[in-house]
Amino acid sequence: MLDTPLHWLSIGTLSRMIHDGSLSPVAVMEHFLGRVEGLNDNLGAFHLVSREMALDGARAAELALRSGHDAGPLHGIPFAVKDIIDVRDLPTSAGSKALEGSIASRDATVVASLRRAGMVLLGKTRTVQFALGAPGINRSQGTPHNPWSRAHHVPGGSSSGSAVAVAAGLVPMALGTDTGGSVRIPASLCGTVGLKPTASQVSRAGVFPLSQSLDSVGPLSRCVKGAALAHSAIVGVDPRDPMTAHAIQPDTLRDLTGGVKGLRVGVAEGRFNDDLDPPVARAVEQAVCVFERLGAAVRPLALPQAERALEANPRLLISSVEAACAHAERLPNFEHYDATLEFRLHEGRTITGVEYVRARRATAALADEAHDFLKDFDVFLSPTTPSTARPLDEVDGSIEAYQHWNARYSRNTVIGNLLGLCAVSVPCGIDDDGLPIGLMIHAKRCDEATALRAAQAFESATDWSERVPDLSWTIAGPT
Repeated sequence: MLDTPLHWLSIGTLSRMIHDGSLSPVAVMEHFLGRVEGLNDNLGAFHLVSREMALDGARAAELALRSGHDAGPLHGIPFAVKDIIDVRDLPTSAGSKALEGSIASRDATVVASLRRAGMVLLGKTRTVQFALGAPGINRSQGTPHNPWSRAHHVPGGSSSGSAVAVAAGLVPMALGTDTGGSVRIPASLCGTVGLKPTASQVSRAGVFPLSQSLDSVGPLSRCVKGAALAHSAIVGVDPRDPMTAHAIQPDTLRDLTGGVKGLRVGVAEGRFNDDLDPPVARAVEQAVCVFERLGAAVRPLALPQAERALEANPRLLISSVEAACAHAERLPNFEHYDATLEFRLHEGRTITGVEYVRARRATAALADEAHDFLKDFDVFLSPTTPSTARPLDEVDGSIEAYQHWNARYSRNTVIGNLLGLCAVSVPCGIDDDGLPIGLMIHAKRCDEATALRAAQAFESATDWSERVPDLSWTIAGPT
């Protein structure tokens, strides 16, 4: 008899139980489907669940194992994808009613990769409309409910549903996308692990585009090892996405448990720490102490390229222009767009080519400069977001309030996108209202293995990732 409910088990534990025969993939899927059916009406994490498709996939995974065909440690584990990622024969709405009838003819490359690794799709999670928005608000299809509060607090975006689904134990792992923080922000606000890989390492083929130069696809999970396993499955060259032409296949699992003794760890100064909520500042300070206690070589890091990257990309200029271009090809008018999104796309259309090229050149040069500047550091630490989750009506009370929180939540995370870094957010504390706080661990481009190794060491030394939300306020289902 399990002391821990199945839905709170780590991916590693689920994998061991599936492989030793004490759990079947079908039983695992039935459990998670039951949990979604009991809790999703209140949480709004999933936009679409195909029960029969999920069970058929679980049965196939079970039969494969019985026949001696083991795809690896992810075999039989359920997963979900953000609803901007194509799944064959299912609609990709991208959070918009305008695309709810748009049926994908083939899987996105990342979905196909996870299927080859033995994972079984449970469903598609809600997202901010067209993945544009850090607070996680969708006025058209509904905003997922942050599971850590009875009152409706924002989940973070734009991978809002993926974070809520993982945090509430509706699925062990869900894919999100990250252009300016859209994996790490909801991971931070919902208390999960969230990995943003280097943009060139994971295929975006079959993913509704936001920013061709900044988009990346990454996993959210309850544990670092789950994120590392998922990343290992999706990283690599894909002819369907030319940006991955030089992607490398790092062994993120080899040194995952190697610890941080002797690791050169920077503590970000400057803009990363402006105007932090006091509980966030305290939690990050305590996290730094954990790294020192574990034997890391910790010292301050002033990263001048961070401030300069923000200055080179005012009003999220690069992604605004690239989003406007992507939408001009697919949805040339603004029907079904909400006001804040329409404003952002209009702004993207008014930016001149000179301004855009100047911003791209400046950030590319800064990315190279930062890579060299960080040669004496293996990773550096900062708060993921300056604030924890706020009540929905506070964030969405006016366009001005929304724009304030959109900029505030993405301020620290977008720096990594602009500088071409990889980063992982891990839970590191709880504020006075019981809401999660995230620690962001950055590493140099293509060095996800080191970022995950540092994250694993911190996770193993603390209990933050083991904490789960109290879901007794929901109508049905186990908590």
